[in-house]
Amino acid sequence: MKIIKSLEHLPYEETLQELGLFNLDKRRLRGDIINTYKYLKGRCQEDDARLFHSSRMGSKGHKLKHEKFHLNVRKNFFTLGVAEHWNRLPRETVESLSLETFKTHLDTILHNLL
Repeated sequence: MKIIKSLEHLPYEETLQELGLFNLDKRRLRGDIINTYKYLKGRCQEDDARLFHSSRMGSKGHKLKHEKFHLNVRKNFFTLGVAEHWNRLPRETVESLSLETFKTHLDTILHNLL
């Protein structure tokens, strides 16, 4: 990674903030949430297993409940972590009609996280 001379004195977090980038944890979370959106919209057909139960819950839109898997531990971790964050998303984000709109809403939310 090339160092930008004007930012080389800043700590990692501040450098990312100056460049408008997310840290590694937020990038991973962003990717997981985007893949969840694709999965729920039927755009991600990698696995025939149902990862989530989806239900309408009042004014918050779709809520997710993870399926319990007994053989593949990683699926269980993925669904546990993503369902928690997904259920916190605002309704207009979850119900975005396009992936690009969803990403724009999600980026705004992630930028506002501490």
